[in-house]
Amino acid sequence: MELNRYIDHTLLKADATKDRIIKLCNEAKEHHFRTVCVNPCWISLCKELLAGSDVGVCCVIGFPLGANSTAAKAFEAKDAIKLGADEVDMVINIGKLIDNDLDYVINDIKACKEAVGDHVLKVIIETCLLSDEQKVTACKCIKEAKADFVKTSTGFSISGANLHDVKLLKDTVKDELLVKAAGGVKTHQDLLDMIANGADRIGTSSGVALISDKPSNSDY
Repeated sequence: MELNRYIDHTLLKADATKDRIIKLCNEAKEHHFRTVCVNPCWISLCKELLAGSDVGVCCVIGFPLGANSTAAKAFEAKDAIKLGADEVDMVINIGKLIDNDLDYVINDIKACKEAVGDHVLKVIIETCLLSDEQKVTACKCIKEAKADFVKTSTGFSISGANLHDVKLLKDTVKDELLVKAAGGVKTHQDLLDMIANGADRIGTSSGVALISDKPSNSDY
């Protein structure tokens, strides 16, 4: 796969404006990134701007804390698909996972998968807040709930993706799930290293810099 097709070109900041979303979409079209990843209020605009291109629209739900009720997450996921999202990235209930309330975690993911149907569901586990054992447990929950990806991070917590976690997740899910690394992928070498360690998708606001092998001043 060409490197650009690994990239979910991302803008999730609270101060994102229409002009910045337009710029994001134009860059994604120019560089043929896999998707743009945005907050739900921008789905319709992105769908319009990307019509006829090979770039999909991804959005986040339950973001960034994952502590919304299951019903709220499922509604948000269903609404995102209705608005035109091709892929949805949800955040697990991290506290419930740490409490080992696995039935809750699985049902939370299942509800969102049912809401998105055949569309891609990525599940963010926020690896920086979990032990390795908890990361493995999270992967097992995601497999049981029949989601499509395990994703490392929101990029809004204490740290983002690292090579150890990407390799651990890939070794755990093998070919049963795909792995998305997000947050902290800032250089061309980071991109290559993440892919070499098992990442199937990269979430970054530095997509243009990464594929151009130029420095990035982004914090995501």
